[in-house]
Amino acid sequence: MTTDRSSDLLHFRAAGTSLVLDCTGPRLPRILHWGADLGDRPGGAEDSGGDGLAALARVSLAQLVTSVPDVPVPVSVLPEQSAGWLGTPGLSGHREGAGFSSSFTVRELRAPGPRSLTIEAADEASRLALRIDLELTSSGLVRQRAALTNQGERPYTLDSLVLTLPVPAQATQLLDLTGRHLRERSPQRHEFTLGTHLRENRRGRTGADAALVHAAGERGFGFRDGEVWGLHVAWSGNHRTFAERTNSGVSLLGGGELLLPGEVRLEPGATYDTPWLLGSYGRGLDAMAARFHTFLRDRPHHPKGPRPVTLNTWEAVYFQQDLGKLTALADAAAEVGAERFVLDDGWFRGRRDDRAGLGDWYVDPQVWPAGLHPLVSHVRSLGLQFGLWVEPEMINLDSDLARAHPDWILSVAGRLPPEARHQHVLDLGRPDAYAYVLERLDALVTEYAVDYLKWDHNRDLIDAGSGPYGVGGVHAQTAAVYALLDEVRRRHPELEIESCSSGGARVDLGILDRTDRVWTSDCIDALERQQIQCWTGLLLPPELMGAHVGAPTSHTTGRTHGLDFRAGTALFGHMGIEWDLTRATAGERRRLAEWIAAHKRLRPLLHSGSVVHADHPDPALLVHGVVAPDRSRAVYALVQTATSVQAPADRVRLPGLAEDAHYRVAPLAPGDEFHGPTTSGLPWWTPEGVELSGRALAVLGVQAPTLHPESLVLVEARRLGR
Repeated sequence: MTTDRSSDLLHFRAAGTSLVLDCTGPRLPRILHWGADLGDRPGGAEDSGGDGLAALARVSLAQLVTSVPDVPVPVSVLPEQSAGWLGTPGLSGHREGAGFSSSFTVRELRAPGPRSLTIEAADEASRLALRIDLELTSSGLVRQRAALTNQGERPYTLDSLVLTLPVPAQATQLLDLTGRHLRERSPQRHEFTLGTHLRENRRGRTGADAALVHAAGERGFGFRDGEVWGLHVAWSGNHRTFAERTNSGVSLLGGGELLLPGEVRLEPGATYDTPWLLGSYGRGLDAMAARFHTFLRDRPHHPKGPRPVTLNTWEAVYFQQDLGKLTALADAAAEVGAERFVLDDGWFRGRRDDRAGLGDWYVDPQVWPAGLHPLVSHVRSLGLQFGLWVEPEMINLDSDLARAHPDWILSVAGRLPPEARHQHVLDLGRPDAYAYVLERLDALVTEYAVDYLKWDHNRDLIDAGSGPYGVGGVHAQTAAVYALLDEVRRRHPELEIESCSSGGARVDLGILDRTDRVWTSDCIDALERQQIQCWTGLLLPPELMGAHVGAPTSHTTGRTHGLDFRAGTALFGHMGIEWDLTRATAGERRRLAEWIAAHKRLRPLLHSGSVVHADHPDPALLVHGVVAPDRSRAVYALVQTATSVQAPADRVRLPGLAEDAHYRVAPLAPGDEFHGPTTSGLPWWTPEGVELSGRALAVLGVQAPTLHPESLVLVEARRLGR
């Protein structure tokens, strides 16, 4: 229904978050507050404006100062220069150079749900219509998106459409992530100064160096303390996020899709839809992340059953696929407790290395004369699911597909972009290329009753032109990939899909609307993974992060780690194996089986609970864990990443438990064994453990064992009584 003008000050509340909207007047809505819950009547009982919101609006008005516009400048969710805003504009575009500035007037406000608002607006002079959908989810996330429609008689070239969320002056520091292949999600922190801190991604995929979550917070904010506001763009193509602070006292976070020149040209009547922009508030990064986790877990299509322990064949055999070797590997996988077997790269026509074959999605008869059926039958006879690696968006020049359809390659007219991993990108914006890939995937999944696709994407989109004139093709490519995933899932509703992209280069909530997990990184060195998984957790809960146990010596770093460190690191994700188990000793397989059995016992907790981190002062000691939703139980890992300056180790806090409840805290097998430079035992480190209150564990903590570097132990807390 359309709201009346008396309801134009709106207060949405959920899960400890308040969102206050000022929809008065003809201009686009302004956000007066996004952050901590303000309670039922933030303005006081004497205020007649709704729930006291009129008073809140009055105290939010600033004075006019010299050398500024003579009226206040309203900074809406889509800031406009026509209102006096001289920061990053919400909308940039034109009609052959004219109509560059918008001035939208609200025509209608609708409330489709109890904490949602749809704004319909129009600019008669520019002949543009705008719809903004804004929602505060039950987990306390703010979601918004926009749709721009060309109502004119001439085309409108859209350059940029971004939405924003305000943050208060107390947010004086910024945190975002960067990285590279094999070292994704590296944090960087700096001051939130005047100006714009812009993170642009032009890789055509989310990128190993993506900001992931662009956060602003109080000085010194950590995992448990300090207010923090974070923003994520749910889009898998080019995108941008920014943090902007002006000398007029405005601070905001914003973002949206990054469009190539001329990439979106709206014909009369056409509409462009932005990706969802999601904002999360919390006291500490754990609380901010928890809103993302809860939102994801509340989705109807979120994986609900136990996440199968997965053996992937890549680091076991690489391209050297052989039926005898792979059946032996499947036998070993079943022996240690794996539940899914995934055949990686090398099964299709001409694929003996990474220089040929991409695009020819037919089983290679030279390697598999009877097709994949003998392997699939053997895998299923062991009670394992069967999965298959594909890279549908890519093409090698040395392929039958490229020889038949060289025009299907994303490129600017007259030149090919540089190769990466000896491959190019297939232009899925072309209906014929899209139809070919869909037919091949459908046929493979149908013939082999594939349970799981590892969907890879191993290069950036460079010079990504489409069609005979080479117009920008990233937007259309991203939309086509989404459509392809949606259609494959529609035809095969029980199929699970992993998003893999040179490891973790496509991790975002756009791709995860269509997939069931991400491959967090091609690096499964346990030391590197401690950091990679920690910071990926700002957005994703553990069950969506592929975390595998690798070989003793890492394929990507050359480091050698003990099995307990490797398995204990993988325990806290969607656990799997990336190791030639036929080369493992009997003792190694027995120990791995113990860890897998422990993971299966802990899965209900690990994949439903709240992820917590202690802000420990020693950078060489990480403390993280998962607390059950009812706080009856928790599992923590104490991880020694390097040698500490001090010895013995200090106490560590165990956060997240119910303060007034009492817990038995004890080491948890198989992570109860430790070695370190010590000459005595640790008094409380016994099977009986110790009993302490949740408040004592969070404030005082427990003495940590002194560990050798690159090792870990597990601690369990169980609530006593009711």
